[in-house]
Amino acid sequence: MANFKLGFIGAGFIAKFQAKAVSQIRGVDLAGVCALKGAEELADYANKAGIGPCAVYPSVAELCKAVDAVAIFAPNMARIQLMQEICDAVQAGAGIKGVICEKPLGRTVAEAAQIVELAKRTGLPTAYFENQVHMKGIRAQMEQLAPVQAQMGPLALARSSEEHSGPHEPWFWDPTRQGGGVLSDMGCHSIAVGWYVLTPVGKPATFLEPISVSATTSLLKWGVPRYRKELLDRMGVDYAKTPAEDFCTGIVTFKNPETSQLVQAQFTNSWMYDKQGLRLAMDGLGPGYAFELNSLKSPLEIFIGDQAAEAAADTELALEKSTASRGLLAVETNEADLYGYVDEIQDAVASFQAGRDGFLNFEYGAMITKLCQAAYMSAEEGKTIYLTDKDTQAALKNYKSLISQGRGAEVLF
Repeated sequence: MANFKLGFIGAGFIAKFQAKAVSQIRGVDLAGVCALKGAEELADYANKAGIGPCAVYPSVAELCKAVDAVAIFAPNMARIQLMQEICDAVQAGAGIKGVICEKPLGRTVAEAAQIVELAKRTGLPTAYFENQVHMKGIRAQMEQLAPVQAQMGPLALARSSEEHSGPHEPWFWDPTRQGGGVLSDMGCHSIAVGWYVLTPVGKPATFLEPISVSATTSLLKWGVPRYRKELLDRMGVDYAKTPAEDFCTGIVTFKNPETSQLVQAQFTNSWMYDKQGLRLAMDGLGPGYAFELNSLKSPLEIFIGDQAAEAAADTELALEKSTASRGLLAVETNEADLYGYVDEIQDAVASFQAGRDGFLNFEYGAMITKLCQAAYMSAEEGKTIYLTDKDTQAALKNYKSLISQGRGAEVLF
């Protein structure tokens, strides 16, 4: 049986991470790349890693004709255009079996709805990539605690955070292109994984009904003049004029439709975590039991002294977003697997081969976008947003946060 051929649209940071994940999956090849920059480098990696042959394609249409499924890993502001090109390619006869989109599905509720509609026109299965839901540690705790949950009841509180020192690319820092700041970038992860772990074992991912969102957004580090200048010099983004939040925290309340029990997911995200590097921290509390996960608790540590530090050329070889090249360093030996990338690709491929959506589909991704935008609305208005209110539902359909409009100074300073 021939290997399943994936095509990547985009060749930046997340595409490179996903290529590392593909190299760990039997029966899947990275067969094509279409990107404005970096395509040749990514294709060369695929060929050297033995997950090709991988070719560079000049257009989305040509890529769709050469592969079994395509994955959108391009920047947020290009998602609608790329989904339209995929739709056109399918209608012109491209035989792909499914479409993948990296988080977030859209920068606004309206954009996410448009992408869902375009996907429906293709008639193809979809997979929304939210890697933390697929983390082996998260899946393992659910399996391990299933009999406890059956006896004692499901989790009542989930807490999730993702934090690091800031993104790699200038467009990520620009709220008018990215769609906001850290809440748009990483809050979607924490909200999704919180929703997932609170869901009773055996129920679908959308079983719990979102009831309300309360959130705060702040500019704690990158609004300070010294660091604003550093950001401007390094990334060309001026937070004196168009700032985005570098810290957010909030709570989403969900209701169990069968028991009417309310449960809560707390999320915290920052671009100002100046410790070892990327940290994912999650825990859940149930009646008489709990779980806790911290991605920085590695079985491997290394130490590099000041004299030896000159030999450390790339700090990110040990850990994503690493901020140090000396001292006692945490090392993650397989980040692509730890963070859930391997498992989400396996799920998407198996689902597409069976003719069905991935575990999380585009409709789910649109719901996560809605929860993130409700969090922005809550922070702007300084109140809890009740998602069951009809006026609120109508307002969210066309809502665009002040931060994403480039007017963040009105709410952050």
